[in-house]
Amino acid sequence: MAGGQERILRRRIKSIQSTKKITKAMELIAASQIVRAQGRIAASKPYQEGMARIVLEAAMGDPDAAGRLLGTPESVTKVAVLSVVADRGLCGGYNSSVFRATERVLRANEAAAVESRLFTVGKKAQGYFRFRHQPVEQSFLGMSERPSFTDARQVAAAVITPFVNGEVDQVMVVSTRFLSAGSQKVEVRQLLPLVDPRQSDDAGDQGDTPAAGTAPAPAPTAVSASADDGPKGYTEFEPDAAILLGTLAPRAAETGIFAALLEASASELTARQRAMAAATENAGELIKKYSRIMNRARQDTITTEIMEIVSGAEALRSGADDDEGGLVIEARV
Repeated sequence: MAGGQERILRRRIKSIQSTKKITKAMELIAASQIVRAQGRIAASKPYQEGMARIVLEAAMGDPDAAGRLLGTPESVTKVAVLSVVADRGLCGGYNSSVFRATERVLRANEAAAVESRLFTVGKKAQGYFRFRHQPVEQSFLGMSERPSFTDARQVAAAVITPFVNGEVDQVMVVSTRFLSAGSQKVEVRQLLPLVDPRQSDDAGDQGDTPAAGTAPAPAPTAVSASADDGPKGYTEFEPDAAILLGTLAPRAAETGIFAALLEASASELTARQRAMAAATENAGELIKKYSRIMNRARQDTITTEIMEIVSGAEALRSGADDDEGGLVIEARV
């Protein structure tokens, strides 16, 4: 019995050792990719800032033309929600945090009688919402770990088109913002209409679910022109600001989606690295635990065998003594 238990424990230890090698390899791979993901985020910042500055100058040049493209819509009846998660698991609570935030947004919209149209990025979202019978208008797969600007344009074409055509009043993005290697935060932010670039950073830091028809505070409700806010000196737009804004708004939205994909990718890799490090540590603890149990079972087996040998020897010795007790040996001198 003890020998059988020892064999079972030995197989279990061998299996855990194999798993430990896999989790350690995944941890090292994720750690090596985090630096590259951070570099891509840093490299995209100048373009994002430049795009935000151009949009702001165009809006200040013709505030009336900005209208529906900037600020927060006064009344919302239909909202497009883009949820960005991973294609794979084994990354701790990364996916589940985004799912919970997305469901809060959908429930808030439903309570406010606002129709929601759900778009997702990541294979995990496809299965999650299908299991919960939540209709998904369009899913995008295979771009969560290393997104490109082409991927961002593909996603943007799906979520921007309904807004441009007037089918939805607002486009919201639920994703994870990469603050640092030790801090990531799930955020819900307004993608369209564009948020005033001067306050977009403050708005993006809000992690709570906004009410339906509103952007994360403190997003502005309108774009106002003043001498201080407008472009310095004289700026002439060609074509005029209204046409320029109509072209720039989709490009700015593409940039926002690309930034969300990059930060989500870095957050996913960081979460995977932490999860695999914890799994490797737990595997080591299990190996120690089962090794102690196996050694104890081994000692029990050896002790049992020694006891059986001693008992057998004692039985043989007592049997020999009984046989000699019936003999009479005479000694003659």
